[in-house]
Amino acid sequence: MMQIKAKIIAAAILSVLAMSSYAQTLCVFDPLGSSGDNYSFMRDYELVAKQWGADIDLKPYSDERLAAADFKSGKCDAAAMTGIRARLFNNFVGSIDSAGGVINSDQTKTIISLMANPKLAPDMLSNGTEVAGVSSLGSAYVIVNDRNINSLLRLAGKRFGTLDYDKAIPYIVERINGVVVPTELKELGPMFNSGKFDVIFVPLVAFKPLELNKGVGTKGAIARFTVAATTFDILIHPDQFPDGYGQKSRTWMARQLDRQMAGVRKIEGGIDARYWMELSPNVIPGYYKIMREARIGLMKDGVYNKKMLGILKKIRCRQEPTNFECPLTEE
Repeated sequence: MMQIKAKIIAAAILSVLAMSSYAQTLCVFDPLGSSGDNYSFMRDYELVAKQWGADIDLKPYSDERLAAADFKSGKCDAAAMTGIRARLFNNFVGSIDSAGGVINSDQTKTIISLMANPKLAPDMLSNGTEVAGVSSLGSAYVIVNDRNINSLLRLAGKRFGTLDYDKAIPYIVERINGVVVPTELKELGPMFNSGKFDVIFVPLVAFKPLELNKGVGTKGAIARFTVAATTFDILIHPDQFPDGYGQKSRTWMARQLDRQMAGVRKIEGGIDARYWMELSPNVIPGYYKIMREARIGLMKDGVYNKKMLGILKKIRCRQEPTNFECPLTEE
């Protein structure tokens, strides 16, 4: 009898040791791999996650498509990726990056902080995955290879580099009679730089890593116009993490927002002034109307999440209550 009890106790100890030694693999997308800012940020996350009962093992990916695929297949217990890619797993949080949904830093801070609210915890769960944190990569801007592309009419017929898994930007491009040229994220910079695209939409944290100055050259420019917020999200398979991990993670991520946004401002401020282009105030309302139509159409198609679009509209109209969209009810 004593031997049986001893075996049971030994088995229990081994089980506890096995659980404590299990490391959750977090696959991190960063264009620069382990030397990039995203990966560096996740090193801090790796350390603090120990307080929540996780033993994180970071794995860098310079190809976001592979990181997402490995997360989907279960090779990664968690993954850190852009919000547009994360939309494939959770379109509530993924709709923060909707066209024209968030157009300045104050709105960005409001919506990302809200993602840590426990009342929204059910919205973080979708198809066996959980959003365990949202952060900011800054705004996505229009980048052109010719400054003369500065109005809706002049966008017609131009080649737009679009992500092959994103349905939103092609929807807009088609409505301004542009030419959609789908590609993978890792090819976006090289193809723009080699002249295969006339227009791309990217956050400026990617400007230096993708060497977009080569594609802009002396004729091109960055239009000072926000197309969308871009986020950096952590997703987990919750059954591989301790109970309550996701909420603790979301809370910590929200507390890092000022730090992340300060880093974005530093990067944007460090871009040479000669690359910027101001748009005429007369053309901007037309862009916003097209993006609104796109949001509504994509919401009806199930790409954007209706609840999130409603939250984003409330945030925009709280900041600018006289905006033309505020009395309208489609969002």
